[in-house]
Amino acid sequence: QIRARTRKREVAQTRQVAMYFCKKLTNNSLKTIGLQFGGRDHSTVIHAYKTVENQIETDNKFGQMIEDVQHRISMRMR
Repeated sequence: QIRARTRKREVAQTRQVAMYFCKKLTNNSLKTIGLQFGGRDHSTVIHAYKTVENQIETDNKFGQMIEDVQHRISMRMR
């Protein structure tokens, strides 16, 4: 579903968070990231990244969830 064209809120937000982590934690180009998410444009990846950053700044609970996920990812990468 994350690669599908659906705009259902829960799927779209999950996709945006995944794009956020791909941009933040990899050296992949925006184009490459977009292609991995169902052929989306680089501007969609930029929009997703900015949307997640804005939500982190305005929603403490969401920010904590992102921090927890990032911690789990970093633990698995060791």
